[in-house]
Amino acid sequence: MKFYNRTNEIDELRRIQNLSFTDYSRLTVVTGRRRIGKTSLIVRAVEGTKTIYLFVGRKNEATLCAEFIPAISQELGVFVPPEIRTFHSLFHFLMELATSTPFNLIIDEFQEFYNINPSIYSDMQNIWDQYRQRTRMNLVVSGSITSLMLRIFQHAKEPLFGRADNIIKLSALDITTLKEILHDHNPHFHNDDLLALYAITGGVPKYLELLCDSGKVTVDKMIDFVAHDNSPFIDEGRNLLIEEFGRNYSTYFSILSAISGGINTQPRIEAALGDKSVGGQLKRLIEDYDIIARVRPILAKEGTQTVRYEIKDHFTRFWFNYFDRHRMLIEIKNFKALQAIIRNDYPTYSGKILELYFKQMFAESMEYRDIGSWWQPKGEGNEIDIVGLKLNPNHAVAVEVKRQKKNFKPALLAKKVEHLKSKLLPKYNIDMLCLSLDDM
Repeated sequence: MKFYNRTNEIDELRRIQNLSFTDYSRLTVVTGRRRIGKTSLIVRAVEGTKTIYLFVGRKNEATLCAEFIPAISQELGVFVPPEIRTFHSLFHFLMELATSTPFNLIIDEFQEFYNINPSIYSDMQNIWDQYRQRTRMNLVVSGSITSLMLRIFQHAKEPLFGRADNIIKLSALDITTLKEILHDHNPHFHNDDLLALYAITGGVPKYLELLCDSGKVTVDKMIDFVAHDNSPFIDEGRNLLIEEFGRNYSTYFSILSAISGGINTQPRIEAALGDKSVGGQLKRLIEDYDIIARVRPILAKEGTQTVRYEIKDHFTRFWFNYFDRHRMLIEIKNFKALQAIIRNDYPTYSGKILELYFKQMFAESMEYRDIGSWWQPKGEGNEIDIVGLKLNPNHAVAVEVKRQKKNFKPALLAKKVEHLKSKLLPKYNIDMLCLSLDDM
């Protein structure tokens, strides 16, 4: 699959590179979930310029240095003393080179130094502070474990706190790009194909590449591909999250499993986990891991108790809903049954994803100042899928989302909107819409 979008990020990385080469050294942090395309982005941004790329695998420090030395020597055409066995010495050597030669230094999976030798961070801080103003190195570090990368650069007690000149957090591809990708691989796609691609990949480039390069770009083909023996998707969720959570992952998995199954308030989650208190874990899932979101009714006050929890990442949501929940089918390799479950449940499951799709579409339109859902804590009757407050004062839209427009009941939405106006938006002009697959 060709490289898509990321124009703004590439422009920013090239701007920083230019400053690093003409002024003095800069440090940029690129973070984001695994498979989001961090390495591809960085490499593309620096192509055509002198670049050293170092991948930090979980190896002995001396072994890593022995692997790094040939890459440095070849790229810069310099002799690197083979007796260098510590990253402290290697980084010092590179900063010395940068006093006379501008170059990019990319360090991938930077957080892995925690597992190799945590003192590397303080060593780098001392060398960086000493050399930064008199060198021309464009240092770009990236990492997939969000919690660790934030800790390294944003926690006041860490040695590299405050050293990053820029932090770029890479998000999934937008809807316009998703449509472009699908059109390139399936020019006559149906909107349900687009919804399935959005539901499974969430716009994560690696997942899009796996499906598109294999020609699996219709609903049925996608389902068959993700749920077959040896599918790269089967263990992806587990690997992704265990890497983030570490050994104490079981409670986090239980919480995410509950949320994926519609148990989305703290009391209900705690009841599902045998009355286990999970407030601390929910807080970490939001603030440290950025995996779930705390969702309140639109315009609700910060301290309201009317809160639901939602998995932000579409693939994680999909993985828990089907692969984690039906692990026994995978263990006995009954993939036909798993495919049947996904296919039969897809119309229901994708209905909620369609709502998220339109919320994202509204956000990307730049026409709204607030977008959310509205509900009352008591009674499911007064719930509106999407409420968007327009930039134009006192104008809003209330949206019912249905896969098929024939299931829309205008009178019911009108009744809900009257209730919304009386409770929350008395001075607003509210347009009522039904959005369906036809409107994607």
